[in-house]
Amino acid sequence: MTTSEIEHRVSSADLVAALTTRTTRIGGNDGGWPGLTLYRYIEPTAPAWEEIQSLSLGIVAQGSKAVIVEDERYVYDPFHYLVLSSNLHFQAEVLQADAEQPFLSFVLEIDPTLVRKVSTDMLGRRAGSFGAATEEQGETASCVVSPLDPELMAAVLRFLHSLDSDADRRVLAPMCVEEMVYRVLRREQFSRMLHIAARQTAHTPISAALAFARAHYAEPLTVSDLARQVALSPSAFSASFREMTGRTPYQFLKEYRLDRARELLLDRGMTVAEVSRHVGYASVSHFIKEFRNRFGVTPRAYVDAYLVEAELRRRQSDLE
Repeated sequence: MTTSEIEHRVSSADLVAALTTRTTRIGGNDGGWPGLTLYRYIEPTAPAWEEIQSLSLGIVAQGSKAVIVEDERYVYDPFHYLVLSSNLHFQAEVLQADAEQPFLSFVLEIDPTLVRKVSTDMLGRRAGSFGAATEEQGETASCVVSPLDPELMAAVLRFLHSLDSDADRRVLAPMCVEEMVYRVLRREQFSRMLHIAARQTAHTPISAALAFARAHYAEPLTVSDLARQVALSPSAFSASFREMTGRTPYQFLKEYRLDRARELLLDRGMTVAEVSRHVGYASVSHFIKEFRNRFGVTPRAYVDAYLVEAELRRRQSDLE
C-alpha cells in the first residue's frame, strides 16, 4: 500500500467518525449548516427520484451510491466526489450499506456566487473571466464525478469539525467551504463547475436583480428600487425573490454587504471604519453590531482568527 493510500484510509476513517456522530437517524439528517444534509443507511436502497435546487457537492465517507441523470449512471464512493447541477431531477440509489458499515455521506449546496468569487481570485480578478471560462466549456454534463484528493478531504474534515462550536461555525466554516470550492476548481472540474454555476445564475428577473444589487450594494437600495429594475411590483418581486433565494431582499443585501466586508478586511487590510463606509454603513458601531450578529465576533476578532488559521495552515504545509 502506498503512502497516499494509507493517508486516504486514515482520512476516510476520520470522515466516517465525523459523520457517524452526526447522523442520529436513518436517511437524511440536518447538518447544522445551510444547505448541508448528512445521510446514513444500513442497507442498499432501490432507485428513487430526487430533486435538488442548487449546485451541490456530494461526498461519501463509507459505502457507495449511484446517481442516474438522463440515462447516464454516475457512481461515487470514498475515493470519488460528485458535483450536481441545479434544478436537477434524478434517480439515486445506495449501492453498498449494512448495519456494521452503514452508508455515510453528505450533500452540500454551493452558492454559485461563491464559485464565481473563487474562480475570479484564481484567475487574478480579470474582468469577464467567469463568463469566458464557461463559454469556452460550452455544454457540459449536469453531473460529474472526480477523484477525491487529500487536499479536498482535509478541507472537508475541517469544515465538519468547524460546525462543533458557534464561534467556529461563524468564523471558520465559511473559510472551509471556500477552500472546498477552491480545491474542486483546482482540479479538472474548473470549467465544468463554472459552467454549472453560470447555468444556475441564468437570465431570470431575479438573477438580473441580484446582479444589480451586487453592483450597487453600497447604495441605500430598497425593495422598490430592485423591483423597478426588473419591471415587477414590490410584492411580486419580494415573493419571487424569497422563493429563489430563500431570503428577503433586505436579508440578502445585508448578508452580501457583510460578506463583502469580510473579504475586504481579509484581502485588502482596510480598517474597520474604512470597510464600514465602503459597504454602505453610515454608522461604524451599527456595522460592528451587524457583523457580530452574522459571524459571532467583531470584525477585528474575525481578522485575528483568520490570521491564526492561516498561520496553522502554513505550518502544516511546511511539515508536509
